[in-house]
Amino acid sequence: MSKVQTSKARLESLGDGRFRVSGILDADTVTAILEESARKFTAPAIVVDLAPVTASDSAGMALLLEWLRVSRAAGHRIHFDNVPQQIMALARISEVDDLLLENGAVSASADARSPVVEATA
Repeated sequence: MSKVQTSKARLESLGDGRFRVSGILDADTVTAILEESARKFTAPAIVVDLAPVTASDSAGMALLLEWLRVSRAAGHRIHFDNVPQQIMALARISEVDDLLLENGAVSASADARSPVVEATA
């Protein structure tokens, strides 16, 4: 019996520049999440919790890279909590993990399963 996954991704505002992304980040979902974030990410410092992301592919990695680019261009900060291992693995094999990490650092307290990435202008 196969496990059914919903492809719906969701961007939830938690207040004070904090957001939670849940669901599957793939080519079918990231465009809507990016468009929604463009309207919602108005604070100069944004924190995005990715713990509820159930699956991701290269489109999810591209979404995080785009959020880093947009934040940097605006002179804002963005911080990712609980980056899915799938995204970090893709970033490493694509040799773009430095792009995710260059504007911040993996938290010393974060374990290998949940990197924390932060970007500043």
